[in-house]
Parts: sequence; C-alpha cells; structure tokens
Amino acid sequence: MLPLLRRYADGATHSISEATDVLAKEFKLTDDELRQLIPSGRQPLFYNRVAWARTYISKAGLLSTSKRGHFCITPTGLQVLKDKPDRIDARFLRQFPSFMEFKENKHDDDNSTAAAAPLAETKESPEEQIESAHTQLKRALATELLSRIGLAAPVFFERLVVELLLKMGYGGSRQDAGRAIGRSGDGGIDGIINEDRLGLDSIYLQAKRWENPVGRPEIQKFAGALAEHRAKKGVFITTSSFTKEALASVNKHDARIVLIDGEKLATLMIDHGLGVTLEASYEVKRIDSDYFSEE
Repeated sequence: MLPLLRRYADGATHSISEATDVLAKEFKLTDDELRQLIPSGRQPLFYNRVAWARTYISKAGLLSTSKRGHFCITPTGLQVLKDKPDRIDARFLRQFPSFMEFKENKHDDDNSTAAAAPLAETKESPEEQIESAHTQLKRALATELLSRIGLAAPVFFERLVVELLLKMGYGGSRQDAGRAIGRSGDGGIDGIINEDRLGLDSIYLQAKRWENPVGRPEIQKFAGALAEHRAKKGVFITTSSFTKEALASVNKHDARIVLIDGEKLATLMIDHGLGVTLEASYEVKRIDSDYFSEE
C-alpha cells in the first residue's frame, strides 16, 4: 500500500494500470511472477494485490477517484507520506474512520451493532482469503469422505466407483455400468466400463480399498492383465496412495494407465457432487468496465 501511495505523491492523476506497471518494475518482478494467478485462476495475483491495495487506501481517504480507473492523492494521503511511515497495512489504516466503516460494513440506516467479519490483516487479498478458506474446507471434507468410505462395506465402494464414473460421463447407461463392475479375480481386472455411451472403447478398472500404499507390483500385475486383454486404457483406483515406484512405473507400459489415489478420489467426488450436498454458495463479482465505458 505504501509504494502505491508514493506513486501518487506528485499530486497528478494516474491510472491504476500505470501504477501497477511502475510497481512491478520497482519490485523487480519477473515475467513468471507477473503471470502468477490467484487460486481461482481468473486474475493475475499481482494485479489483484494492487487493486485491493488501491481499494484499502481509497477507503481510508488517502486516494480519490478523478475519473474511471484514475486516481489522485488527497491532502490526507500527502500528510501520511509526510509522516514517513515504515509501512501501510490494514492495522495502520484503522486510524481513519472511513476505513473502519468500510472494514466493519456498518449501516447507519438500521443502527445495527452487528458487523460483518473484519477483513483479515494478512498479506492475502480478500479473494485469496476466500480461496484459502475454501481449500481448507475442501481438504477437511475430502478427509471425512475417505473416512466414511473406509467404514462402508466393500460393495458400497464398488457402487461408488460406478456412480463416480457415470457422473464423469463414462459407463454408458447405469445398467451397463452396474454389470461391468465387480468381476473380482479376473486376472487383476475388477471391471470393464465403456469410455463413452456408444461403447467405442473400453476402460479396464482395478479398485483397491486399502489403507497401505499401493506398490509397483500391483501396477505391474494390472498392466499385465491389460496386455492379456489387449486393452489400451486402464484406471487404478485406491482409497490410499501410491508409492513413488508405482507412480514411476505407469509410463513403462503400452497401455495408458491412470492412477487415482484417495486424495484424488475424494476431490473428484466433491467436484462432481457425489456423496456431498451443497451447503452454501458465494459469488465474487467485479465492476463491468465495458458497461461504464464511454462510446
């Protein structure tokens, strides 16, 4: 925030994009750093940080808007620079009533004393904080899913594999997929499922509800079974994990083998809505610049 405010110390009007370019050079950011995205992948991380820094110091009354996308420093902002602070962060901005009003989201019309959760005073922008919190919740949910799967009956895991593949667009009909799974003991093959609804190709399956990591011998056994069936594609699913040797061995066979460990399995279940229900949904919106552009 302080380097951004200094950019406006000359009292002139500057665009936020211009300020962003100047700061990137000041921080000596590499092209790779400038291409780094926020967790959602929808915006460059550095641009997002600068935009939120501008929002914070503007809400504190240190910058004012002159026209769309352009800002200039205020007398309060000049005084702050004159005091030569070591840094400007959310804690520093607490001294300004307008920032506190923004931070606590107070409303004079309803005289409500309840305030929204304060902006976390971290190096992350609010969007990054939302993404981080979402990631933590997703990891906790994945752990719980795997725990529930481990306590269920073996037939439940077989049905789960069917349901997941169907939700991902494989298997043809539910009836076809249901018949395909459960052929345990067939030379290392637990099931065969259509890759598409037309049945143009088949995917051979191996499903292990294990606690210990799956090693290279199991992958070799699966690859041998695929070769025996002249299969080109195979999916090995486990509730545990794969050893380094197992991961390294998948590319040494003629058939294309995809390994899905417990973490990936739980992630796919969450992403495709299997075994989970939607509790809450949040939308993050931003200004539509095209709407406000002058013709």
